[in-house]
Amino acid sequence: MSRTDSTSYLEPTQAAGRQFVQRDLSGPVVMLNLLRFRDVADYSGHPELAPAVPISGARAFDRYVEHTLPFLRESGGDILFLAKGGAFLIGPADERWDLAMLVRQASVASFLSFAAHAGYLAGLGHRSAAVEDSRLLPLSEMPCRTPAEGMQA
Repeated sequence: MSRTDSTSYLEPTQAAGRQFVQRDLSGPVVMLNLLRFRDVADYSGHPELAPAVPISGARAFDRYVEHTLPFLRESGGDILFLAKGGAFLIGPADERWDLAMLVRQASVASFLSFAAHAGYLAGLGHRSAAVEDSRLLPLSEMPCRTPAEGMQA
């Protein structure tokens, strides 16, 4: 994808979802989220969630997190890390992310259960209104090894 490509990634495709499940990850899964927010949240797809006055994408995402946390925690997950983003130190000069977030789930099954929960889905429109572009990378923890240990393996 070239930097001039204006494709936004907001939802997983069926193929990506299938590939995620087929990875057969065991144990906890950490989701690396990179998020770029709209200047003004766009609630046109979910007018029932729209506030009385326009708000920023960042504020709409705050509403999404407030709505989501109880469902996330109920499913065995939690936010591990939340940080303000910016431009890359190593990476494309014209690419920036407003927020980086690490979300941990006990397992792939608990993540899928959370993602399909009707209560959680009822507030998903806040995320849609907030986010201009995103990346979601599922991570599976691996043991840390020193360079010497890695050479012995």
